[in-house]
Amino acid sequence: MNSLLKRQIRKFLPEEFRSEKKLDKFFDAIDRSYTTSDEQFAMLQRATKISSDELFNVNQQLTKETESQKQVITKLEGVIDKLKFYDLDNDRPLESSDSLKLADFIDNQTKEIIKINQQKDKLVQSLERQNRELNDYAQLVSHDLKSPLQSIEALTTWVIEDYSEVLGEIGKENLELIKENIEKMDTLVKGILEYSTIGKIEKENYDVDMNILVKEVIENLDPTEKVNFKISDLLPVVKGNRSRFQLLFSHLIQNAIQFNNKKDINIEIGCKENTHFWQFHIKDNGKGVERKYFDKIFIAFQKLEDNFKSTGIGLSIVKKIIEIYNGEIWLESKVNKGTIFYFKLEK
Repeated sequence: MNSLLKRQIRKFLPEEFRSEKKLDKFFDAIDRSYTTSDEQFAMLQRATKISSDELFNVNQQLTKETESQKQVITKLEGVIDKLKFYDLDNDRPLESSDSLKLADFIDNQTKEIIKINQQKDKLVQSLERQNRELNDYAQLVSHDLKSPLQSIEALTTWVIEDYSEVLGEIGKENLELIKENIEKMDTLVKGILEYSTIGKIEKENYDVDMNILVKEVIENLDPTEKVNFKISDLLPVVKGNRSRFQLLFSHLIQNAIQFNNKKDINIEIGCKENTHFWQFHIKDNGKGVERKYFDKIFIAFQKLEDNFKSTGIGLSIVKKIIEIYNGEIWLESKVNKGTIFYFKLEK
């Protein structure tokens, strides 16, 4: 204890309390009281500081949670706006701050969407079944038609050969017309069969060298006209099905030859590489196509000319093959100048 304080205490104490022994006990008690008070005050300060820090941290945490809740509510509102796409009953909560109501609203809307998707799944399954049945029917009809057509053609040929003198010129012309129509029908049946079986060709993908494949397609052609081919770029090796790619190039090249009114037919084949796909082109110097028919030519059985050799199904087969490989096809054309078909195949 401070000496001046002790002196002042001795000065004002009664005489009987001034002995050193008694004062020592008294001063010791006062010292202990001060020490206890300081310790308690220090403890109180520490407790106050801890409480203050805790309150600050809790307040910070609550602020973060409030901001997080605001972000969640904003996102929920965005989800609700997107749900309008489904044209569901609009019972959106008026108070967007009530996250529980928003959650209930989204839960109800989600259940409605699940019901809609289940209905769509049933519809897709039904369409797939009908498509399978239609393809099976097309194949069945195609196979059943081929045999009688071949028989009729053979009988017509024999009649012309065996009874040419009896038939006369008019009879021969009528029989030749019958053969022509049989050939047309046979070409159409083959086209239908090809179109209906495209999706059933083995789905396994393997490396196909397009240089070799295009060369083989060109060698198998039997054009009556003079055709000049030019491969402008080195063609790539593409993963896919060889049979499909043969059909693809065969139809496009035959199309370029068939609808060409030039004495010398020029066909250019090339390919450019992009990040995710190969872009091929087949260019000719033929009749060209008017812009208004650009979409029509890819629809099955749509023909721009009444040519018995054309089934109107070749380009629809091409488009179907390209779509199997997540690609697309389009064209540029000028009437009497020529056409360029472009198509992409995914890498």
